[in-house]
Amino acid sequence: MKIIDLRSDTVTQPTPKMRAAMAAAPVGDDVYGEDPTVNQLQAEAAAMLGKEAALFVTSGTQGNLTAILSHCARGDEMIVGKESHIFKYEVASAVAYGGVQPNTLGVKPDGTLDLAEIDGAIREQDDHCPTTRLICLENTQGGAWGAPLSAEYTRSVAAIARRHEIKLHIDGARLFNASAALRTPVADLVKDADSVTFCLSKGLSAPVGSILVGTKNFIALAGKIRKSLGGGMRQVGILAAAGLIALREMTKWERLQEDHDNARLLAEGLAKIPHIEIDLACVRTNMVFFALNADAPISVGTLAAQLAERGILANPSKQSERRMRMVTHYWIAREDILRVLDVMREILSKPVES
Repeated sequence: MKIIDLRSDTVTQPTPKMRAAMAAAPVGDDVYGEDPTVNQLQAEAAAMLGKEAALFVTSGTQGNLTAILSHCARGDEMIVGKESHIFKYEVASAVAYGGVQPNTLGVKPDGTLDLAEIDGAIREQDDHCPTTRLICLENTQGGAWGAPLSAEYTRSVAAIARRHEIKLHIDGARLFNASAALRTPVADLVKDADSVTFCLSKGLSAPVGSILVGTKNFIALAGKIRKSLGGGMRQVGILAAAGLIALREMTKWERLQEDHDNARLLAEGLAKIPHIEIDLACVRTNMVFFALNADAPISVGTLAAQLAERGILANPSKQSERRMRMVTHYWIAREDILRVLDVMREILSKPVES
């Protein structure tokens, strides 16, 4: 039985072409800057995003932390969304390792932070207050159903940052999904950002790694901070080789649009199944969030267990007893979605538990 894994796009495995490239990759000591495959990956990533330089890091969390510590000093403050990955799911690393205080703002349903609230959250120069050094956005915004942020919105946030002489960082873990959804070149989406991370090991199918981009001076500092975090890697071209395939082939709009189309097919099918509540307007990339209504015959925990018995993996929400998320990716095909819908219909058609 094939396992249909919808828990996250982090479960993607390397493609056969990636595995072949990894086996054949020329390598060197990356701490010395001598790994040719890493150097090629960094050069192509920087060019693709329209930035001067790039740094290969072990994960998006390490990339975000490295960026924050490069922009901020201990005791500084960053503005970040309450639903952002940086704030909710990165183990308070900015505070723990950098002493950088988060100033959290609400995330709107379209994934944006209110511009007036951002402007109002920036501290005045006052001996009683921390200094605001950084604004962090997330694109796509996972805490808002995977909503993509437009280049125009990012430009508006950057204008606020420039006016106050602070920096803008984008956690672009799924940045290429935003590019595909908006039909906007990725370089245009991040043109006004000072630094950007994006993940190679989510929807792009590489086994490990993220990329941090920015100016040459910023990346030089970030490289030192990465080393201090234990991120100095040696013959890591074996991993970077898969990243090159991801960058060259898996970022294409038509490739990622397949994932978005499958998410839409899943969402529209779920909307027709009894006991499911879903807002189709929120399904814009590869994430599908839905809830069971009060009359549902089972809980989401039981639903997840019964799906797993049938070879379908999905995560119930940790914040809600009724909510569940499913994420499409390269290894999920249209026929898998149809199978999921058949099983969901079967499970939710059972009589209510007594």
